[in-house]
Amino acid sequence: MLKRNVSRRHFFGASAIGAIAGASALSDPARAAAQAVGTIPSDLPDLTIKEVKVYVLERGQIASVVTRSGIEGNYTLGSRYWHPNWSNLGWLDHAKRLLVGQSVLDLPALTSQWEPQRRRVGQSSYASAIDNCLWDILGKAVGLPVYHILGAYRDRVLAYASSQHHRTVEEFVVEVQRCKAEGFKAYKIHPPDAKQPGGRVDYRLDMEVAKAVRKAAGDDFILLMDPVGVYTREEAIKVGRLMDELNYVAYEDPIPTTDIDGLAELCQALDVPIHIGEFIFSPYNYAEYIRRGALDVVRLIVDNIGGITGAMKVAHLAECFGLECAPHNWGDVFDHAVHFHCELAMPNNVWFEMTVPQGTSDRPYMKDRIRTAEDGYVYAPTKPGLGYEIDRDVLDKMTRRIER
Repeated sequence: MLKRNVSRRHFFGASAIGAIAGASALSDPARAAAQAVGTIPSDLPDLTIKEVKVYVLERGQIASVVTRSGIEGNYTLGSRYWHPNWSNLGWLDHAKRLLVGQSVLDLPALTSQWEPQRRRVGQSSYASAIDNCLWDILGKAVGLPVYHILGAYRDRVLAYASSQHHRTVEEFVVEVQRCKAEGFKAYKIHPPDAKQPGGRVDYRLDMEVAKAVRKAAGDDFILLMDPVGVYTREEAIKVGRLMDELNYVAYEDPIPTTDIDGLAELCQALDVPIHIGEFIFSPYNYAEYIRRGALDVVRLIVDNIGGITGAMKVAHLAECFGLECAPHNWGDVFDHAVHFHCELAMPNNVWFEMTVPQGTSDRPYMKDRIRTAEDGYVYAPTKPGLGYEIDRDVLDKMTRRIER
């Protein structure tokens, strides 16, 4: 079983060298891509951006950035978690103004959010989708999966099964048993959405779920808990003490992310590592949480912090402070893919979050599926770019219109 407090200060030292090497790929991704295949940036295909468009489906949208050499980068355009500066409604107009005539080789300048007028209000969602499309193009230009350009650290990541918000204790028990039979080595509880009178979350029910799942899974099975930030400090302490007693390895977002003082108190009071970052909306906002000891494991959503580039910056920051980085995974194949490439390039990552039941991330227009193997790992894609191929015939049939 994984050591429960592995996140505390385990990774500082040699792994910081990896952070420096990985940072070079972020500052000059074109050179990193060319070097990965033994060439120079000037020998790459023409990566001048010719066109930006959006495939509008019956449900959802897919961004498209196309170069003069015909290489197309894609990513999902969709709504995400609550965000103070989130909207993709104007993405196409923004991307056309920014990208057409520019080169993918200038990726850092095209997606950086360093300018004060940008970073003062939180990360723009526009930059995230653009960044992911451009990394997809770079990988396709050199025939490599993106994680090889970022600096491949591994070719597989251990998965945990990530539950839905079931209603009853029995549903969680049945699911953890099924996941264990499928080969999963770990399971994360998203507690019921049940409310008490007055709209309060029933943390006592969550505790009953936690105890029942531990009993059903066995003492040696790895368990995680994610109440999605709904507890008060007092409730979080009570549930956290149970997590310690039951030997859970992660306690994610127990209270609102904005309560930095409360998070610091929890980190001091509990043994179970506190995972925070899913509701942090800029790569520049993580430092305060690390400085104040308000998290034990750094979490992130690629779309919230500037795409793959922003995610790897946060991962390197965590690594240099000896902290694990545990990216979120939820949504469709593209959502899983961008986080997976980051995880494959991070020395300080342990987990791939696999939404269950498996298959919920599948889309008819994608040829490839992401699944957990029998040994409990998710294996790296081998196709270039984001590594999961679009079935163009199916996409054409599903596309209601193309906006240009």
